[in-house]
Amino acid sequence: MLYLRVLFPSVRKDRLAFYGAPGPRQPNLIDFYRTPVYLLRMSLLSPCLILAAFLFVCGVVCIATKRNAVGILMGVELVLNAANINLVAFARYSPTFRMEGQVFALMVIVLAAAEAAVALAIILNFYNNRGTVDVDEANELKG
Repeated sequence: MLYLRVLFPSVRKDRLAFYGAPGPRQPNLIDFYRTPVYLLRMSLLSPCLILAAFLFVCGVVCIATKRNAVGILMGVELVLNAANINLVAFARYSPTFRMEGQVFALMVIVLAAAEAAVALAIILNFYNNRGTVDVDEANELKG
């Protein structure tokens, strides 16, 4: 490196690597996965995934057991919230999924709001026609 410094005195040290001198070693993604910080982050990811799995199971059980349309809608919202927790947790604890997880979670929230508005409109229309929100009463498609 000294001989390059003598040959090219006006070139900065970080540019000498371009001329064949070994530059400073750049950390890569594999080195990041071996660090204790990454292992600590992954140990903090597990409780988030357990919470999301619990919410998902609660939502599926609510969808499967409720006969009331509003209860089924609440179960769908629980499932969507479980997906949001997964997306945000992976965005927080994974270096390759930083912004995408939060953007996808925002999209899921917008989708859930639109789904809730449409579903409540359908439920209100069904209640006006039938006088109940029991899903077993919905045996025909025409309103």
